[in-house]
Amino acid sequence: MFFNTPKNPTKLKKTIYLITSMLLGALLSFIAHALIEINYLQWAQKNNYQVTFYGTCALYPVIQAALWILGTAGGFFLGNFWWRNVYVERVWIRDNKKQYNYE
Repeated sequence: MFFNTPKNPTKLKKTIYLITSMLLGALLSFIAHALIEINYLQWAQKNNYQVTFYGTCALYPVIQAALWILGTAGGFFLGNFWWRNVYVERVWIRDNKKQYNYE
């Protein structure tokens, strides 16, 4: 199932592939945001620094937005990269044919 050759690429498949990779990038940026904020709050507590909260978050709104934008844009570019390698150039199949002499 996982090692079958990928089927022919279509516009719908590419759109879904890119949307899911952008969603993955946004979720990973959410995890990065949480880790950065946890470390910032620990540093502030250790150094007796007064933290200003913006809504429910201690990070500046510009940093929050930048993390979301970078995560989503990174997911888009990563999705394009893997789409090209898996469905267009079929790099994995080509490398396996060379390695196991299927040609």
